[in-house]
Amino acid sequence: MDDREARERIGRIEGLLEELESLSDPVARDRATETVEALVDLYGEGLARVVALVGEREGLAETLAGDELVSHLLLLHGLHPVPLETRVLGALAEVRPYLESHGGGVELLGTDDGIVRLRMQGSCSGCPSSAMTLKLAIEDAIHKVAPDVDAIEADAGQPAPAAGVATGMPLPQVGVQAEGTPLPQAGGAWATAGALPELASGGTATKEVGGDSILFLRLDDVFYAYRPDCPACEESLAGATLDGSELHCPACARRYDARRAGRCLDAPRLYLEPVPLLTTDAGLVKVAVSAAVA
Repeated sequence: MDDREARERIGRIEGLLEELESLSDPVARDRATETVEALVDLYGEGLARVVALVGEREGLAETLAGDELVSHLLLLHGLHPVPLETRVLGALAEVRPYLESHGGGVELLGTDDGIVRLRMQGSCSGCPSSAMTLKLAIEDAIHKVAPDVDAIEADAGQPAPAAGVATGMPLPQVGVQAEGTPLPQAGGAWATAGALPELASGGTATKEVGGDSILFLRLDDVFYAYRPDCPACEESLAGATLDGSELHCPACARRYDARRAGRCLDAPRLYLEPVPLLTTDAGLVKVAVSAAVA
């Protein structure tokens, strides 16, 4: 079973548990919940014994923990052999070449009480969304190896970025910012894209906003915005299709995770360029564009 199939099964289990919690018969609901808890405890004890035996062979426990599904099971039972800080440092090492390619960097300050504290380094040049792209890449890398992290925060004492660069932490997800968010860079502006009724049933749409071409999509009532260029083939993503949260390039068929900073599922070092987006109380979508808009 590959990781994708494992994730699908995990999603199925979560759905079944939600159905159990919604049972109208309280006796049946409690008995079903008790049965699930007993099974989890039983398998947890068995897994603990496996980990204890494996731990007698140097490096084998860490090898098992490198498997995504096994790692999640170990975390569920509090058995992960690799400390949180070590896992986070490994995630940062993995993503550091990508950060450096954008003129940025990151330093781990601590991992206290499930909160990862970071200090962003370097400068972000180029498009208005560079800083956000880097943050989302960091968040994606950390949560992949450490889903037990409760929050990711930037050092409150770091120097303030120029011209109101949006660096508020926890690391933002594109599409869930609030009205009043600072502009991404000097000279930038929030431009109104409208209510995007063409996305009422999901899918994607490419439109000009404030002189910039933007690819919009909607997942579970949350809007996302990206630059409409495929980093793999450099062709337009106009007309790209969605399969769940996977965005498929119509030219080269590369797949991108629309929820996780546009990370390429076929070539993990490739990313789409997220565009900072906010929704107003009136339900209008705004995006950050590179030039001031009247």
